[in-house]
Amino acid sequence: MILKALCLMGALGPAGPYTPVDPPAATLVQARRGLTCKQMPDCRSAVILWCSGYGRADGDGDGIPCENVCSSRRQVEAILREIGCDK
Repeated sequence: MILKALCLMGALGPAGPYTPVDPPAATLVQARRGLTCKQMPDCRSAVILWCSGYGRADGDGDGIPCENVCSSRRQVEAILREIGCDK
């Protein structure tokens, strides 16, 4: 059970330690269910949450979710490319 949790967290791969990879966005949404933009630790987390369906993250519709942690559209677009989201 602990090994499975470490794999899901990116700490261990099937053969042992490896470079961490982002868990699927759905996993992050489940883990962050109920969180608001004020509770997002960073822009990357906010973009992943927004891309996964939390539409309230971009309440003003300017393409920048959680403006308390995301400072520009350019920053958001870079993260969107990294995570493969086509918002």
